[in-house]
Amino acid sequence: MARTLRNVRLGSPTARAELKPSGKPYFVELEPGAHIGYRKPVKGAGKWVLRTYEGNGVYRVETIGTADDLTNVRDADGVTLLSWKQVQDVARETMEHRVKHAATAAARAYTVSVAMAEYLDWYAAARKSAVDAKHRVDAHILPALGDRPVSELTADELRGWLHGLAKIPARVRSKAGKAQRFKAADLEGDEEVKRKRRASANRTLTILKAALNRAWREKKVENDDAWRRVEPFRAADAARVRYLSVDEARRLINASDQEFRPLVEAALATGCRYGELCRMTVADFNVDTGTVAVRISKSGKPRHVVLTEEGVDIFRRLTRGRLGHELMFISNARIAWASQQAREMAERTGKPVEVDEDGSWRASQQARPIAEASKRASISPPVNFHCLRHTWASHAVMNGVPLLVVAKNLGHADTRMVEKHYGHLAPSYIADAIRAGAPRFGTAALEGIVDFKARY
Repeated sequence: MARTLRNVRLGSPTARAELKPSGKPYFVELEPGAHIGYRKPVKGAGKWVLRTYEGNGVYRVETIGTADDLTNVRDADGVTLLSWKQVQDVARETMEHRVKHAATAAARAYTVSVAMAEYLDWYAAARKSAVDAKHRVDAHILPALGDRPVSELTADELRGWLHGLAKIPARVRSKAGKAQRFKAADLEGDEEVKRKRRASANRTLTILKAALNRAWREKKVENDDAWRRVEPFRAADAARVRYLSVDEARRLINASDQEFRPLVEAALATGCRYGELCRMTVADFNVDTGTVAVRISKSGKPRHVVLTEEGVDIFRRLTRGRLGHELMFISNARIAWASQQAREMAERTGKPVEVDEDGSWRASQQARPIAEASKRASISPPVNFHCLRHTWASHAVMNGVPLLVVAKNLGHADTRMVEKHYGHLAPSYIADAIRAGAPRFGTAALEGIVDFKARY
């Protein structure tokens, strides 16, 4: 309990009666930044005022009660008439109420959209590419939860949002300004479709939780109980990795067009992501160590990918006679297209136009070439570019490369992701033991078997 201040001038009705009437209050410091004042009128009872410092040279002054002066016929009751002791209690309660009100107002102003914006800014600056995270935030989090104050979120609300998200079909790229299109899929009967939607919902939940947890650690919210009690769907992220056989990989390379083929070969030789390959320069290849450097990766950490002899030959061919600052993979068709656009613009405006196209492969430009190459190579269903990364990792594991080595070449911090996706492909003493000692019944060699029921 705060102690009661003693004051000779304001501490009693008798002392206050001796003060001269004044339009300005007589102030006494209650605590740093807060003063209690007594405004003495010409007639009648005086008023208690509270003055607090708001910052930037601004003070807030408000009347908080009537004083129990000698002019009153009633004793101080702590409600309508306040004694010196009672006004101190009221002043402290008033300030506590202000603090709580300000905290409540700040909490209500701190919405999910604010938390997500802060998280994405930090994520892009401190971690890795925020493209996928921003896409999920804009598509799935902000429309449903953006205006909600973080402090008012409930576990039931977030569970409902998560379950609803899993019931929405996968989105299809739609033109700007047009209605969003969705894939036609059986979310009730097809278990694989259901698993994929739940897995996607889990990834979005991970982003939401990461942003809210960061807000909680930064003390922007007082409690993390609401989202901590929301669990993701179980068994939704089961490893279902597709990879190409060696024969399919060869067919895909041969079926790729001239400019796209180097990307396919490099992806199969390194396991690098599409974006990592697109940012490589000629100088990133070191023929002496047989490595290629990934300067900017998804994890934000650079790494050196060790190449096989075949991989070294591929990159030696790609870099022969070129300058170190040049991009490793370029598209001459894009350069020609940009030049044509610049010429047309110059003809329309009558002014020279600088060509800013460097011939680099851009986001999503790999989708159509690999789909066309898959079709020509008779690979059905068609693969995406990320399948080439899975192909490198899968064959490396099957050939006995330790999981930690595979993880380091892929850019993972540890073996967890490799174990999850490729661990079942690794040579195993369990598999060897089963194949060596499990019973065999000769069913594979039986011929001319007649169904028992067909005999009767």
